[in-house]
Amino acid sequence: MQIDDHTHWMRLAIREAELAVSENEIPVGAVLVRGGELIALEHNRTRQYTDPLAHAEKLLIDKILGSKIKYLQDYALYVTLEPCLMCAGMMIWSRLGTLVFGAADPKAGAVGSIYNVLADASFNHNPVVVRGVLKEECSSMLKAFFQEKRL
Repeated sequence: MQIDDHTHWMRLAIREAELAVSENEIPVGAVLVRGGELIALEHNRTRQYTDPLAHAEKLLIDKILGSKIKYLQDYALYVTLEPCLMCAGMMIWSRLGTLVFGAADPKAGAVGSIYNVLADASFNHNPVVVRGVLKEECSSMLKAFFQEKRL
């Protein structure tokens, strides 16, 4: 079954983020799609892996590149939170075709909030970027998670 609807894939990423919450992880979920078909799902695992680099999108990119695929120009990555500088860099070097994200990240976002790395013409590749898909749902999940932690 092929699906090309951004909201469909973002809802799957939100489900991954909900799974992260159930595992006491920061609720960021990501989905990798190619040709309208689901390739892989992941969520943040920084606490599980005791690894500050275990972001959902990094785990997905590592997984697919580990399968001997060199570049991701035919892939779309859906993530509930605007990527950080590390993850945005991985998207450039892996030549990701499209990034779709939900909530902006005013503290660490590198795709428009603090930096806009993916639009920098100095790099050899600039993925297509779609912002704000289901942003209210993505944002409210993150806010609720951190409010709960502050209680």
